Amino acid sequence: MTKTRTAPRPDDFAHVKDWVFDLDNTLYPHHVNLFDQIDKNMTAYVSELLQLEPVEAKKLQKQYYHEHGTTLQGLMIHHKIDADDFLNKAHAIDYSALLPHPELAAAIKALPGRKFIFTNGSVRHAQSTAAALGILDQFDDIFDIVAAEYVPKPAGSTYDKFAALNRVDTKHAAMFEDLPRNLTVPKTLGMRTVLLVPRNLEGVILERWEIAGKGDEHVDYITDDLTDFLTDLMTS
Repeated sequence: MTKTRTAPRPDDFAHVKDWVFDLDNTLYPHHVNLFDQIDKNMTAYVSELLQLEPVEAKKLQKQYYHEHGTTLQGLMIHHKIDADDFLNKAHAIDYSALLPHPELAAAIKALPGRKFIFTNGSVRHAQSTAAALGILDQFDDIFDIVAAEYVPKPAGSTYDKFAALNRVDTKHAAMFEDLPRNLTVPKTLGMRTVLLVPRNLEGVILERWEIAGKGDEHVDYITDDLTDFLTDLMTS
């Protein structure tokens, strides 16, 4: 049983001074399916690296993702790959599916305080994505997998690195994510947590751990439209 979508209560966010956003499937909706290109590039990388058929490469790619948080981390641990080479090849994608979103830019700009992108991807990918959406100028900084020393969310040490580097008081911060497990640590750190979910699940394949369930008490709010959520938050 999944949790239901919830409208923001402004009082719950009145203390927030730092706004932290995941990138993929968070700052743009799931149906854009931009990550599918990255996923295919990662499968191709694993296939070429280990001389595996695509089906076997995909299976190993997902195994590393589940076990280590990212495919990259698994490949670094087990095969000592060049992380920069992997990131460059994984993010060699077409961003034309993303269109400028002035309403989202205005909604982010209206938030009081600083805004950050916190991603398991690269700075270059985050910059390209945010630029295509027309929202790059709204962010104070981008914390990526390199800044995290390649240890991905949901590792607690990575959130600690982000908070220390940017001097974020987590008790006065909010985190927006599309994966429930990546909100567990932020909740324990005192952050307000918001989960982004697909508006229409038709054609969308999600694993159990990607869906907010009844026991996911670390998720404060759920929304399928980031722009509407932020707009409602600031105008309510």
